[in-house]
Amino acid sequence: MIALNSPLKPDLKRLNQYLETINERGWFTNFGPLHDELTERLQDYLGVENLLLVANGTIALQLAGRALGVDNLITTPFSFVATTSAFQWQKDTLSFADIDRKSYNLCPNSARSAIVQDESINAVLATHVYGNPCDVENFDSLSKEKNVKVIYDAAHTFGVNVGNKSVLSFGDASTLSFHATKVFHTVEGGAIVFKSKESYEKAKHMINFGIDPSNGIVETGINGKLSEYQAAVGLVNLDKMDNVLEHRAELFQLYSFGLKDLMELPTWHSNANFNGAYMPVKLENRKKAKQLISKLAEEGIQSRAYFSPSLDSVFSNCKNHGTENSDEVVNGILCLPLHFHMTKKNISSVIEAIKRSGTI
Repeated sequence: MIALNSPLKPDLKRLNQYLETINERGWFTNFGPLHDELTERLQDYLGVENLLLVANGTIALQLAGRALGVDNLITTPFSFVATTSAFQWQKDTLSFADIDRKSYNLCPNSARSAIVQDESINAVLATHVYGNPCDVENFDSLSKEKNVKVIYDAAHTFGVNVGNKSVLSFGDASTLSFHATKVFHTVEGGAIVFKSKESYEKAKHMINFGIDPSNGIVETGINGKLSEYQAAVGLVNLDKMDNVLEHRAELFQLYSFGLKDLMELPTWHSNANFNGAYMPVKLENRKKAKQLISKLAEEGIQSRAYFSPSLDSVFSNCKNHGTENSDEVVNGILCLPLHFHMTKKNISSVIEAIKRSGTI
């Protein structure tokens, strides 16, 4: 079987060395030495500042909103459910704008139109879908023009740059997921990269019950910290990330070359690299996509309609400013297998199975 995803497996010998050190110290959580080491190494590896490790990607989204003081967001309907549900859970107001038909990312012009219609919107929440950067320059302009914050759900973009700058450097906050299925993981975990040091410090107090060690309780907070055990997994996995990213990008490009004349692929940001987080393809309609999923399954190849449905149909209490492009894309989208443990031969096998399927 060619699995849709297969988590990166940490080297157990190296991991055990870290775990023994943790046990000897007796310091298991609350900003321990490995937590701080992972923070520093990630900032260096990704080329960012103000990176805050957190318990998971959902909490990262919620904290980003709270630290920036926003509660009315225009967002994308084409993303994983947590992009919207994280804010719905804390009773924020959300509304949907449409996606760009070629990139599948939130369209800046659609978001701008929504903000013009509703001046109470104080933030844009955009997802770099499949690791493909949004039109970050246009969102920067929108932020200045309309005085709104920009939060990026960057769960798919570990190691992605726009030009010579990390995609995580754009916007007021970018959130990462370090769930086991991601390119880089700590089993469960996540991070937020803030533009400002002030927002970073505020969020750091928030994930520690609102406590500032020097001044007592200074915020309304929760427990959102990353443990030493999770940090240990992250440190081990980070050691091999150059190889992981290189291999996944190579597989992605093999897929893209083999499929570009057979089916629709999203248009990538022209100035960005690839990290091979996902391999999305779009078929003519949902019926064709289901047929392909079934045909591939018969040959032991997993695939999934990811993302579907369009979130405006799930969160019907949110205002909809028009989502025609999203509705079309979800009606035929699916992701093919792509992970570090795949080989070039696996990619060829999937492509040949698609050609045999009779669905394209």
